Amino acid sequence: MDIIAGLLQTSILAGGVLALAALGEVLSERVGVVNLGVEGLMALGAITAIAIVTASPNPAFGLIGALGVGFVVGMIFASATVVLRANQVLCGLALTLMGTGLAATIGKAYSGMPAKATFAPVEIPYLSDIPLLGRALFTQNILVYLIYIVLPVALHFIMFRTRHGLNLRAVGENPAAADAAGISVQKFRFWYVAAGSSLAAGAGAYLTLAFVPSWSEGVVAGRGWIAVALVIFAGYRPINAVLAALLFGAITSLGFVGQARNWPIAAPILSMLPYLGTIALIIMPVLAWHRVRRLMAAPAALGEPYYRDVR
Repeated sequence: MDIIAGLLQTSILAGGVLALAALGEVLSERVGVVNLGVEGLMALGAITAIAIVTASPNPAFGLIGALGVGFVVGMIFASATVVLRANQVLCGLALTLMGTGLAATIGKAYSGMPAKATFAPVEIPYLSDIPLLGRALFTQNILVYLIYIVLPVALHFIMFRTRHGLNLRAVGENPAAADAAGISVQKFRFWYVAAGSSLAAGAGAYLTLAFVPSWSEGVVAGRGWIAVALVIFAGYRPINAVLAALLFGAITSLGFVGQARNWPIAAPILSMLPYLGTIALIIMPVLAWHRVRRLMAAPAALGEPYYRDVR
């Protein structure tokens, strides 16, 4: 029973990193912009959080700083892809290379140092005493509750239950029609790309302040790419993205448990499980039923720059 409870608790904690990054990517891709810079944004957020809590040991400051850095970098990325209409794939790859390289350079001074402050678990009275599920679900840090409950529900409501969300989705599906209806395509794309980048950087802060409370080069370890794959698998929907992240959290925790309990499986293979799962997710839309493929379909204008004078 303790093993199962520990597995569930670790699954939720590990999945939170991917969930927050995936939610950020959902925001960007729903308005038609592919952001392949998630890995670099997470690295920048991770080192920003560590640097701030080293100077001022308050994890909230570290998270806010990471969100701010992500927002500023996201505006630069949006300026290139939305305003100047540069190639989104190339800009995303450049952002990943720049972000990981800059974070590695800054992080040399913090390598191996434990975080001076972290988000501690918050035990919810009575609920945390529930057998098996209590410790896993109700002794998590405050960010877990925000990522798994507040953010996905709020984003789902905004996207699918409000006029603003209808405009947002229209920009990603048919920007020319949205423009003809008086919706500012460039404004929607610019600010939602910046907001999505901010959440991706926040995922990096979560990584170093709640999951792995220290900095080391390569700490993001491909999670940004996994988050991008999760968005495709989730059909570009916030709640689905969080559930998919939880599934990957479970796969990650299986590797941890297997190594801790000396399962007769090579440690590198256990470490590969999340990446093997990513490959499986990528090929699933091809093998899925037609109805499932339709539900997982990307926004029609995803990756396409919008030229107002070309209809």
